[in-house]
Amino acid sequence: MSNETINVIIVEDDEDATNIYKHFTDQIDHFKVVATASSGSQALQLLRVMQPQLLLLDVFLPDMNGIELLREIRKEYRGIDVIMITAANDTETVSEAIRGGAFGYLIKPIIIDKLIAALKQYDVVRGQLHQSQSVNQDNIDDLFRSNNKIQSVASTPKVTYPKGIDKHTLKLVRSKIQNINESLSADEFSQIVGISYSTMRRYLEYLVSLEEMEVLILYGSVGRPERKYKLLIN
Repeated sequence: MSNETINVIIVEDDEDATNIYKHFTDQIDHFKVVATASSGSQALQLLRVMQPQLLLLDVFLPDMNGIELLREIRKEYRGIDVIMITAANDTETVSEAIRGGAFGYLIKPIIIDKLIAALKQYDVVRGQLHQSQSVNQDNIDDLFRSNNKIQSVASTPKVTYPKGIDKHTLKLVRSKIQNINESLSADEFSQIVGISYSTMRRYLEYLVSLEEMEVLILYGSVGRPERKYKLLIN
């Protein structure tokens, strides 16, 4: 461990969850939550004025997928570490988190002991890297042990789905939209598929996380920007 303060930003759209993470994070030595964001755009705005050591990042955000945000962070702020905290437990999302260099991956509902353990482990790893200019193979094996555990989860062939995603509904959505090549809003897709707007939006965001769809942000003269979804052609 090091005595350096680890500044943390929480990116989570559930206010109750944010308060819980903040409460327990602030209780750990060296950790301090300096800001919270409820959307990806808010997080990017915060990062323009402050760069924390660590982000606690959800995947399902109201304006973008957390994996997209992780990629943006890696492009612009390579010194920031990320622990994913999410209901997304599908192997593709976990794999993308690994490729994006996430330090850890915690699945909701969060067990507080696991959150605390992940933060303390991060503190230990960060301290070890700061204390020495070089490391031997045993040190490296220890440092990468947590990522190896994540990779073993990602390599399993069993397909699992995050909370709120049902495999039968997902199959229905895919079958209904497979021949739609234009960009449509979640409301337009919901009418085509025959499910509610909120449910359709959730499945569209999930397909974006799998890189089966892309999001187009359209800015009008007034009001909020409109999100439109387009199927990616493999």
